[in-house]
Amino acid sequence: MNYYYVLASERFLTEVEPLAEVLRERTRHYQEQGQEIDFFLVKRPAFLEAPEFQEIKAKCPQPAAAVITTNPEFATFLKLRLEFVLTGHFSAPSATIPDPLASV
Repeated sequence: MNYYYVLASERFLTEVEPLAEVLRERTRHYQEQGQEIDFFLVKRPAFLEAPEFQEIKAKCPQPAAAVITTNPEFATFLKLRLEFVLTGHFSAPSATIPDPLASV
């Protein structure tokens, strides 16, 4: 399965930016539409420990947090809304990323 992420420092995502408000609004919208939640806030995401993410991890202040979603449009929305974040995607499970929602 393909996952898309929006990555920043945990402090930035949880204290500086109004991310909680954005996620609450998105949850409400999904409930109204009868859609299943397809995004998760993961503090200290384990996928950053995979060898292929070492360069990305080095660019992000630690400890990091990520919103992980299966919806590429939502990831793009968050990137535009939050601005100072890193974005990307990966497939999981894989040999190096067994659980995309795991924390370290």
